[in-house]
Amino acid sequence: MKKLSKKSAALLVAGLVTCGLLAGCGGGDKKDAPKDGGKGAVKVLNFGCQMYSDGLIDPTLQTNTAWNVSRFGIGQTLFRFDDNVKAIPQLAESATPSDGNKTWTIKLKKGVKFSNGVEMTATKVKESLDWVREKGAKGSTNPTKFLDAKAVVTADDKAGTITIKSEKAYANMPANLADPAMSIMDYTGSKNPKTGIIGTGPYMVKSFKDHVGYELVANPHYWNGKAPYETVNILFMGDASAKANALRAGQIDLAENIMNVADLKALQADKKFTVQVTAGTRCGFSWMNMKEGKPLANKALRQAIHKAIDYKTICKSNTIGGLYTPGPSVIPSSLGMGFDKLKNPYEYDPEGAKKILDDAGIKDTNGDGIRELNGKNIELRYISYANRLLNDFSDAHTQYLKAVGIGVKSEYGSSDDQWTKLVAGEYDLNNNNWNTMIAGSNTSYMGNWWSKNKDNYCGFKSDAYDKAYEEMMVTMDQKRYEELMLQCQQILIDEAAVLVDGYYNSCIIYNDKVASAHMYPLDYYWITDEIKPAGAK
Repeated sequence: MKKLSKKSAALLVAGLVTCGLLAGCGGGDKKDAPKDGGKGAVKVLNFGCQMYSDGLIDPTLQTNTAWNVSRFGIGQTLFRFDDNVKAIPQLAESATPSDGNKTWTIKLKKGVKFSNGVEMTATKVKESLDWVREKGAKGSTNPTKFLDAKAVVTADDKAGTITIKSEKAYANMPANLADPAMSIMDYTGSKNPKTGIIGTGPYMVKSFKDHVGYELVANPHYWNGKAPYETVNILFMGDASAKANALRAGQIDLAENIMNVADLKALQADKKFTVQVTAGTRCGFSWMNMKEGKPLANKALRQAIHKAIDYKTICKSNTIGGLYTPGPSVIPSSLGMGFDKLKNPYEYDPEGAKKILDDAGIKDTNGDGIRELNGKNIELRYISYANRLLNDFSDAHTQYLKAVGIGVKSEYGSSDDQWTKLVAGEYDLNNNNWNTMIAGSNTSYMGNWWSKNKDNYCGFKSDAYDKAYEEMMVTMDQKRYEELMLQCQQILIDEAAVLVDGYYNSCIIYNDKVASAHMYPLDYYWITDEIKPAGAK
């Protein structure tokens, strides 16, 4: 995905109007929106959003493609997360554990159909869970971290239940089944799962335009009443101001995550728009490649990097201010988890950073302004992409690091490019923004630094961390869990293992054609049946 300029984004949206993807646009003056909810009511919603993973919606391919299924209102899960990040029933009614939480019986909702009219039976749910685990194992979604590949799912169509039996205990199976990777699909009915998956959500795919967006239509078999809109146009917009400009021009009615502070403040001040900001569960951070032979395998260099950067000033800057909250841990301060007990030995101190480097023999011996490590100029390869202000953080970090003699070479591309280089280990610093509450807890996310995890892309290894994490994975005692989580956080801080940008505050913005919309702390849900036209009954 190439970054669009403001002009290009405006032309794109204008072109979409011409080609029909935006036919029936809900933007414009307030007087144009009927208030009686009758035949003249606006039944088209135009939604501007960032494109992830080429916009594909197969939940087995990548984490982002699974999230797209849920975010676009196409697919749903047996359980979903509420505002308190608690798993509540969606396609299921209840979950009952037995055998020390190794067996779970899930009671399914009655009367649910897929968008093709096929009934969601227990057998279909089993088929979906088996399919996503088998096929997803080949992609980066890795659904088996939510439901073990060896776990056996049996279906009882008459009773309307599925039973999951596993060799290991699951403390909270509903939360695991709430991840978008576990979306319930009629995979046998999907001719092209990449862009035409068959789900149970309020909307279904009518058409897809590569790198442009989707035209969705109301699911005629939707189980939770009539879908509020007849048509929902999903429009991919990558430019920092493209979504804000399209909102002001009336070309879209709803947008997620305006990422330019000036644009956001202007929309907040405009009575035509409602801006909802939520302290979410996301952490912006840079992976530090500590694998053997890489510059950042040197702990002193990592320590100096942390001391060299003024995180508090960056988070208060004109470009970032209000969208991130600073902090040293990979777990957001809003989630608790002992955050107030953490100690940060690497507060901003550029002179202290220089001393660490000098004491470690990492000096500029030839006077070119760049320090040398192992006889070579340090030039850290910094990978980033244009989303959630990550490039702004990378730019700021680069300036701070150069000020203490650490060379940096920035590479800006798409989210897919960032991910590919992360997995391949082709980076020194790799900036991204992660949901820290995968499956309703921080456990899976913290596994990124567990040495035995194949998803440990940075090469971090600590016996103390491994010991604490492995106990954390199996404990059923919440107090002990939080103690172990505190230990893991402090180890990562002490080892200078992660370069933390801050904690992202998600937002959703809509015009006066929309009655309401909601941004959940876990941003799995953008298009839902809660979003209704203004004046609709």
